[in-house]
Amino acid sequence: MKKSYRYITLLALLIWSCSRDKATTPAFEGFVQPAGFPLPVYHLAGNPVTREGFELGRKLFYEPRLSRNNTISCGSCHLQSSAFTHHGHDISHGIDDRLGSRNAPPIMNLAWNTTFMWDGGIFDLDLQPVAPISNFVEMDEKVSNVLEKLKATPPYPELFRKAFGSKDITTATMMKAMSQFMVMVVSDQAKYDSVRRGQTTFTPDESRGYALFQQHCNSCHREPLFTDHSFRNNGIGPGPNNDSGRFAITLKPGDMYAFRVPSLRNLAYTAPYMHDGRFYTLQGVLTHYTSEITDMPTLDPILKTGDKPGIALSATEQQQLLIFLNTLNDKKFITDKRFSQETP
Repeated sequence: MKKSYRYITLLALLIWSCSRDKATTPAFEGFVQPAGFPLPVYHLAGNPVTREGFELGRKLFYEPRLSRNNTISCGSCHLQSSAFTHHGHDISHGIDDRLGSRNAPPIMNLAWNTTFMWDGGIFDLDLQPVAPISNFVEMDEKVSNVLEKLKATPPYPELFRKAFGSKDITTATMMKAMSQFMVMVVSDQAKYDSVRRGQTTFTPDESRGYALFQQHCNSCHREPLFTDHSFRNNGIGPGPNNDSGRFAITLKPGDMYAFRVPSLRNLAYTAPYMHDGRFYTLQGVLTHYTSEITDMPTLDPILKTGDKPGIALSATEQQQLLIFLNTLNDKKFITDKRFSQETP
């Protein structure tokens, strides 16, 4: 009788322990479309986000074995504290401290992108990591070598089994895992978002800045993502390396010196600005748009509406616009433990 009682007690403790673990382990929601955002364009049905796939993707994002000499990870040039940009570098530094030719764009709200990179040369998020892995100045590695390194490195085979049902590590499963991490990197918790949700209100200066934004900027930096995903020549002129931008992809003369319209979210964390990082402050950006635009054949027509190329803004209006842009900074995004290198 005593023996049976001990068994019953042990069984009860085991059940309690399991239920307690379940209760303390937060549920994993996967990808959730933010209220007010458009439908994502990433093929989520073909690669649904799971806890196991997301956690594997995060580990791969911070894995230096993706580079030739095992020193550079995606997270080396896309720092969470800088909204996943290479803060402080006008152009990014890669393997062996080699210099690239462009500023690292932020990894943010990529589920709504149809193309990637400053020139839109990649059209599928599942293919995007191949570019930095194989680029001579970034990671300088072959994907086939990366796969072999991962296969030989515990616990990767087991992590792939948990995520995709097989210990076999392939290009497809590696890319899908990384995409599961990247589509989850969503910024939608700025003050602007709280205002849209009716949780707070703008100050008078923020409201005036918002009105100026809608009047002068919203045609390219469309809400709520603050980009229309187009490619435009904004008149900054050719850089030292004469980067032709979108033209190198399409070979269309009208695309000469056209680059992706970047999102205006999290600008406080992502300096310097433009594809080559030539502007170190937002005031420098506004000065460009008000008085320093270079007129050229492919300059975006929106910037040619007046007698002089550019946007007419007084000093006061510029300051109000900057005040509004500060409402797009998402502190929760750059501190979200789900996206950090350390496991939450």
